Amino acid sequence: MKLSVEFPSVAYREGPEGVRRLAQALERIGYDHIDIFDHVVMGFPLEGRPPGPYHAAMPILEALVTLGYLAAATSRVTLGTEVLVLPQREPTLVAKQVSTLDTLSGGRIRLGVGVGWQESEYEALGADFRTRGARMDEAIALLRAYWTEPQVTFEGRHYRATVMGMEPKPPQGRRLPIWIGGASEAALRRVGRLGDGWLASRVSDAEDGRRAIATIRRHAEQAGRDPAAIGLQSMVAPPPRDAEGKRFYAEPARVVASLTAGASFQRRARLADLEAIHTINERYARRGILLSRTPEVAISICLLEDLRREGPYAAVFRDVRDPGRPVDWLGNPAEQRKARR
Repeated sequence: MKLSVEFPSVAYREGPEGVRRLAQALERIGYDHIDIFDHVVMGFPLEGRPPGPYHAAMPILEALVTLGYLAAATSRVTLGTEVLVLPQREPTLVAKQVSTLDTLSGGRIRLGVGVGWQESEYEALGADFRTRGARMDEAIALLRAYWTEPQVTFEGRHYRATVMGMEPKPPQGRRLPIWIGGASEAALRRVGRLGDGWLASRVSDAEDGRRAIATIRRHAEQAGRDPAAIGLQSMVAPPPRDAEGKRFYAEPARVVASLTAGASFQRRARLADLEAIHTINERYARRGILLSRTPEVAISICLLEDLRREGPYAAVFRDVRDPGRPVDWLGNPAEQRKARR
């Protein structure tokens, strides 16, 4: 099993140095993979426009450009998208961008793709929302052709290429993994027939998960593929949608206290790494804004193996339990936090 984290775009508010420190801290802590969320533009509410799950003013860094920055700041952790809305982008350009990312990162890229849900975004980018499924299938085939073949000729309904070359090839070549997101029947069929893995954004229960996986495997077998070779990824700590969940993340002391009380010892890390992750989230969480989908996972993974009742962090947790002494995400007293800044 590997552990992935979705990188919070809002980290840009801490400046380029804050983004770099956060990525490097995630790598040092021991995460295996960093994913980037993708939307190019977001539609404001209009009459007749279906409402979406995100506010139109939500800041979202461009996914592939951000991956290039993270690749330069890290050396081990693999990097990817979760998910890139592929049918609203020109696939030949995406093939070149991802190939370049894989080359400059030393073969550390995984491309996660999906068809998206926002028709207004497709319209803004000049793409046809209604044919997104068919174009997704063609785009995946075209990407793999450019990453593998010295000369590419492709005759699809939506995309064409006549004796074209693209160099350099990605170090992973055709093995560069393409994982597919979505939970519809069409998405699960696409995973089974074309995908190297499934990106499950929200599995409601065990039965729901079993049903989806069985569907993927059935389509893989029908396509003559090995179902066991298809990877699976599911979100461990999805963002809370209810008011109480959002209030919980707005109170750092509750987060730290609840997680330290029942956390299992997992991986060795440094306090500075944990601080780098949560310094960014701290300022906005106090305003009731959830910036990252992974605060629970991040904190529990960051706990040191030598974290014991009598260990060096015992005083931190005593501070958390003292309601009269304000603390930040790390449990550091407010006066210590001011001095550090």
